[in-house]
Amino acid sequence: MKKFILNADDLAKSIYHNNAVLEGYKKGLLKSASIMVNMPEFQDAITRVVKPNPKLAIGVHLNLIEGKALNKNLKTLCNQDGDFNNGYLGLLLKSNNKNFLKEVETEFRSQIELAKKHLEPTHIDSHVHIHSIPSIFKITAKLAKEYDINQIRTQAEIPYFVKEEKNYKKYLINLIKVFLLNYFTLKNRTVLKKYDLKTNDYILGVGYTSMMSSLTILEGLKTIKKDCTVEALIHPAIYPDGTKNSHTREFEITQDSMLKDLIENMGYDISNYMKNQSNISLLNV
Repeated sequence: MKKFILNADDLAKSIYHNNAVLEGYKKGLLKSASIMVNMPEFQDAITRVVKPNPKLAIGVHLNLIEGKALNKNLKTLCNQDGDFNNGYLGLLLKSNNKNFLKEVETEFRSQIELAKKHLEPTHIDSHVHIHSIPSIFKITAKLAKEYDINQIRTQAEIPYFVKEEKNYKKYLINLIKVFLLNYFTLKNRTVLKKYDLKTNDYILGVGYTSMMSSLTILEGLKTIKKDCTVEALIHPAIYPDGTKNSHTREFEITQDSMLKDLIENMGYDISNYMKNQSNISLLNV
């Protein structure tokens, strides 16, 4: 069976992100989201989005990039004010440092524990794919097993080209990320096997980061021929002042009833990461 998961990253980043997940869930295509527990609108997300909608799968969106850490004195991760001060490359360059990895585990543990105080996470992923870095992925898998979260996102994406998208320069830059994350996924899936954890087979949303649309999702699904689970990740937001950007474009995906019908016509069951859902069978590597 083919399974399709549309997942909204960055829940709790702002009221605008929370509103987008809430409105998106009502339409039936968006059934899964990932929450950033260190963001300012975490409590709003719990109160208005998570608690009233128990069938919405919620994962932990681990974060070492943006905002303040939950822990103090993380010298390799934060500045003196406790704000994260590394990008993906900075984290990658530090990823073999033992002190750094200890701090990563400390912060990840705190983020997972805070999430579990309010909800039962169905999966783990991360902001800017930081958990894909192999040494960080090992920590993620260890903690997932410890906290009984048996599904972790991986980032295997088949490169594909959508001629209607005109931002070729951005696509080429994103393509470098696709190849790097595909390489890391090959390594990380051996770790999943060690811990008996599950993952998605493929992902959509790396090659077309900030350019996701109904069209890029459909074209991506056409590249996948076998029965498998495909996750498309988006970062939807809606703004009261009518602002239009990549986040509002991605919110429009959640409102596209024609897209839902087209995906189902391609043989996909529209699903989520619900742990106890009997009709979901993710790749057990």
